[in-house]
Amino acid sequence: MRNGRGRVVFGALMFLFSLLAVFRAPTYHLWMLALMATEWGHWLWAPALLPFAPGWTRTRGGRVGAGLGLAAALLFLSPLARAERDFGGASELGTRLAAAFGAADPGSRARRAPLVIPDLWFGVRSPKVREDGLVYSTRDGEALSLQLYRPETAASPLPVILVVHGGSWRSGSRLEMPDLSRYLAARGYAVASIDYGLTPAARFPGPVEDVRAALSYLRAKSKELGVDPGRVVLLGRSAGSQIALAAAAERLPGVRGVIDFYGPNDMRLAWTVPGSPWILDTHSLLRAYMGGPPAELPKLYDEASALGRAGKDFPPTLMIHGGRDELVWPVHELRLSARLSALGVPHYFLDMPWATHGCDYVFAGPCGQISTYAVERFLARVTGERHGS
Repeated sequence: MRNGRGRVVFGALMFLFSLLAVFRAPTYHLWMLALMATEWGHWLWAPALLPFAPGWTRTRGGRVGAGLGLAAALLFLSPLARAERDFGGASELGTRLAAAFGAADPGSRARRAPLVIPDLWFGVRSPKVREDGLVYSTRDGEALSLQLYRPETAASPLPVILVVHGGSWRSGSRLEMPDLSRYLAARGYAVASIDYGLTPAARFPGPVEDVRAALSYLRAKSKELGVDPGRVVLLGRSAGSQIALAAAAERLPGVRGVIDFYGPNDMRLAWTVPGSPWILDTHSLLRAYMGGPPAELPKLYDEASALGRAGKDFPPTLMIHGGRDELVWPVHELRLSARLSALGVPHYFLDMPWATHGCDYVFAGPCGQISTYAVERFLARVTGERHGS
């Protein structure tokens, strides 16, 4: 960057990029950049300062470019600063989780703090685990598989975490976002990440039936696989959370808890208050998944909505959502939290104001670290054991 014009252009581009760290993205592709800006800002701030290369004071353009770069660097760091303020150091998150679910020791390998600054750059390390691809069912003649993650050695039947991927009910795979699955498997859990029927071939309640089929398969193969079908936790992301919550509402045998990552739990609300069409065509997605609008299929929408189906016997629930989510309105979790409070069901809503949809995609980022800390403590409580000691 030897000339002022280049510094201005670069500084301006970085500044525009950094705005996505604090403002909602207006389009789908900008949302993906927003995910980088919010969860990788601790990497991006340094390149933003490149306009400060030697000679920046010699021209007006150099000084302007440097100013834009400095502003960008500060904006890139703002999500981390907010995460550190709310969850760093002597955070109260552990205390709040214990108050919601009861105290539990997650084991010596668990995260000792919600946010560990060196992990942002050096990553979250885990021992190697065993991974197996298994066919658990068929749908319309096509095999449905699950990816089973287990510790390389285990002395007793393992509690099961059944993971349901996101993808707007039309895409996605059991192989997505495996870092948390491997992390938990290394700490004494069996993690079964499943494929399920996707639209347009499959509609609700098909994916919930696939969850039931996967649990039946694990129950039938429990001795062979070394899993405990009586201690199951459902974990869903986005559309997968809707499926997991709807399955939890059916009180499936052995399900002791459900973890909801930024998912819709009121399908009528999803229809009546859709997101920006520049980000996601909500009505088109719901027509494909549900078969039509709620005016035509009111009972089906109610069956797909955990908010209305939750009762006093609904399993303990951990909800995780970014406060600036562009794809799923966080009010879904606020309303479910209020509903579970009225019912007396143990629950906790982990709200991260800086975070956007899919924030745990960056496993070592602020959202990934903090959500993992919460997940570990929730699992230790609802499965009733210490793990990874």
